[in-house]
Amino acid sequence: MLDGIKDECGIVAAVDLGPEHGHGEANSATRLLPSMLLDIQNRGQLAAGITSYNEERRQILRTHKELGSVSEVFRLSDKHAGRRLLEDLSGSIAIGHTRYSTCGADDVSYAQPLERVHGKLFKWFSFCFNGNVANHRELAAHLADDLGFHLMRPDSDTELFMHYIAFQQRKQKAEDWGTVFRRLGRLVDGAWSMALVTGDGDLLVARDPGGIKPLCYGRLGRYLVFASESIALQNAGVGDIVDVKPGELVHVRKGRIRKVIFSKDKKPAHCFFEWVYFANVASVIDERSVYQARFNMGRALARMEPESVTADHIVVPVPDTSKAAGDAFAFTLGIPSIEGLVRNRYIGRTFIESEDRAAKVRRKFTALRGILEGKKVFLVDDSIVRSTTLAYLIDYIREEGRATEIHVRIACPPIMGPCFYGIDMSSVGELFAPRFLDAPVQRGLLPAKISKKMASQIGADSVQYLPIDELADCIGLPVDHLCLACVNRKYPTKAGQQLYREAAALHKDGKGKGRRITTD
Repeated sequence: MLDGIKDECGIVAAVDLGPEHGHGEANSATRLLPSMLLDIQNRGQLAAGITSYNEERRQILRTHKELGSVSEVFRLSDKHAGRRLLEDLSGSIAIGHTRYSTCGADDVSYAQPLERVHGKLFKWFSFCFNGNVANHRELAAHLADDLGFHLMRPDSDTELFMHYIAFQQRKQKAEDWGTVFRRLGRLVDGAWSMALVTGDGDLLVARDPGGIKPLCYGRLGRYLVFASESIALQNAGVGDIVDVKPGELVHVRKGRIRKVIFSKDKKPAHCFFEWVYFANVASVIDERSVYQARFNMGRALARMEPESVTADHIVVPVPDTSKAAGDAFAFTLGIPSIEGLVRNRYIGRTFIESEDRAAKVRRKFTALRGILEGKKVFLVDDSIVRSTTLAYLIDYIREEGRATEIHVRIACPPIMGPCFYGIDMSSVGELFAPRFLDAPVQRGLLPAKISKKMASQIGADSVQYLPIDELADCIGLPVDHLCLACVNRKYPTKAGQQLYREAAALHKDGKGKGRRITTD
């Protein structure tokens, strides 16, 4: 992925079930979280935070969050400072968050977890979530105009959730969290995987009714641990990993685990882009391997290859998320997959953020002239969103690498619509494919005329995509269990459908780039 689109965040949680449930030290839930957050930092690098519960402290819930990477926020490079910080945060329950956002990026007040302090312990809670509220405007207006709430950050989904949870609690007993989440499930349109801890000692972890964002859990000695991706649990030592079901709440209180299906009336709508790009390649999401899905996509794309392959052809995957697809593409065609582009893994995000795109490409990648010179390159990437950075990369490969031909192959269908569920691509005008295509590419290759126009725009010799009808088989899930909205324009929720109609109308009328949704 060259266009730098981001997912909104990742969440983790751990709760001590007690010594009768296995080995491990008491009040060590917090110590499990920094390494788990590191494993899912692909989901966000702008801020991180942890809230812990410790009934032995006067300040029962304690939150630490800052702008920066997980290592920076939790002082992981300073052994003594990191140890002191984790000791201050020690507790039997802990939730953690790593964040990316298009909203309030440089303001620590937008970082999560978000804590609500209250004198009654079951109303004192802290929570974090991954996703986006598609009906934000309506819910924010209802809060402010009808319920009399004051929104300090009107563009913040996190604050929206906080107020609605607090409002529902006014009507419920402390232990009746199932009812709270049933109402949230009916009220909130969009994607949300959430972890919440109360001052009363409850841990609540829930996944939205469509299961758009991933969430899983497993046992680690005396602890029950949760994460947005399985890689965090696997690396911690968890053996059996289970996905939280769409519309499911896992409620842990005093060592007892209670599971509640708070919403049953929606089909799963798992975000297919998790398998294409966002998730760590070693993760397994909803029982489907991310690596295997990407391998299958590359193989399916190769089987449709229109170019006559010669001894001068090589495959160069764009590092790193395209490697599995690129290797499969090469293997299927019987040609070498070569690391013709080397990624600089030690350059910081902020170091290149202020530079122009051409400079960013050269900072981020090194083209190996000895590998690329005189070759016909299949440049395999996982997707094209805006195309601007890809165009600079192609120029760089021609100039520095001296490749004779560059054929772009995308192991994903053309991105045809914005995402309103937590991916940073929320306007029509910024997208590359709709400039050339009137409708989604359901099956088969791009028409030669369209491919030629696209290729000319980015300086390539040709462009081809994986069609939509190959996706479900590559991932291994039924097509009606996937959210494919950004490639087929069929949004799984009413608010998403309405937002797309508005964005398309604005774009058609030439009023800017369409509707950009601010997300948290």
